[in-house]
Amino acid sequence: MATRARREPDAPTPGDGYVQSFARGLEVIRSFSAEASVQTLSEVAARSGLTRAGARRILLTLQALGYVHSDGKHYRLTPRILELGFSYLTALPIWNLAEPVMERLADDVGESCSAAVLDGTDIVYVLRVHTHKIMAINLNVGTRLPAWCTSLGRVLLAGLDDAEVKARLKASDIRANTRHTATDMGELLARVQQVRRQGWALVNQELEEGLISIAAPVKNRAGAVVAALNVSGQANRTSAAVMKDSMLPKLRAAADEVSALLAQTGRA
Repeated sequence: MATRARREPDAPTPGDGYVQSFARGLEVIRSFSAEASVQTLSEVAARSGLTRAGARRILLTLQALGYVHSDGKHYRLTPRILELGFSYLTALPIWNLAEPVMERLADDVGESCSAAVLDGTDIVYVLRVHTHKIMAINLNVGTRLPAWCTSLGRVLLAGLDDAEVKARLKASDIRANTRHTATDMGELLARVQQVRRQGWALVNQELEEGLISIAAPVKNRAGAVVAALNVSGQANRTSAAVMKDSMLPKLRAAADEVSALLAQTGRA
């Protein structure tokens, strides 16, 4: 079955400047994942929604450029593909400055600390400081998770107006990940509004059983939310009360410090 990417709410409508072949190339790259790291031509075509002939031309082009390796039957991405993602990170030196702040926070609270930005209906991790592996999902820079059921995502959604929040919620694949997951559209909007009022978000086992996390916003010089920081832990050893009473003040101080660094760089 084809797995073409759904157009995000804020994506521009293709016009005369739209290069379809380039878009198809990106679909081929995005067809590779942890579940499909090595694929045949037929699998790439199916996952990217292209014909075999179209997928083959793109794969051969990527192979010639060094982004794809093939043994004649199977295809896989090469480490060179990382250049595309790291171009984004290196264009934002703020994360080099933020890393020591997050390392101090992780050491102080004894939990993993992450930074993420909003991309359509997802959050994308741009920096992560590990302490303990607490999730079945392998979280690394570049990992995408749904915004609607994560603490980082709700902080980032809270930086938008209600109309935009509603649009992104409607475009999201909302489902019950656990028995704790809120799935009602009105309830989700209310929770985002509460996050906007209080300036932080706590999500208790809505994404994964046993995972609890709390997040705070990173703002630019104009006061707009451009990223979020969180700390995450295991619910059986870190309660919501401990998160709010002991970790939240330190988290907000770290987020404010990163915001100040961002303002000094003059970067959005």
